[in-house]
Amino acid sequence: MPSRAPASPSVQVFGLEDSPSTRAALRFFKERRVPIHFVDLRRRPIAPAELRRFAERLGAPAVADSAGRAWHDAGLGYLRMDDAEIVERLLADVRLLRLPLVRLGNDVAVGRDEVAWKRLIAAASSPAPESGSATTR
Repeated sequence: MPSRAPASPSVQVFGLEDSPSTRAALRFFKERRVPIHFVDLRRRPIAPAELRRFAERLGAPAVADSAGRAWHDAGLGYLRMDDAEIVERLLADVRLLRLPLVRLGNDVAVGRDEVAWKRLIAAASSPAPESGSATTR
């Protein structure tokens, strides 16, 4: 029986099925044969700890779609909020998120960003850093 290569890690994509950016992310990873775990945020909301992971690594404003219609309709463009307040708003309304949210291992990316997605794949396929060394986003 031939030995199997270690399974490549699965990329987690959080988004909406009808979102063009989410579909672009799914297509991007499928074309590169990266295993995908898709989470439709309409069916299953993102866990608070998972959203906080994105906010801690990238900053809450980067995770929020402040240019989107839902953000302006809610009147949030006029408010000054700290990261915790932004995260609470994002948890309350999925339409405020900048989609897709992509996670591969401990690395994360937000929005339609093929350069970041390529970086995620490259970091996952490279040898693991030695213990104690820092990893980049």
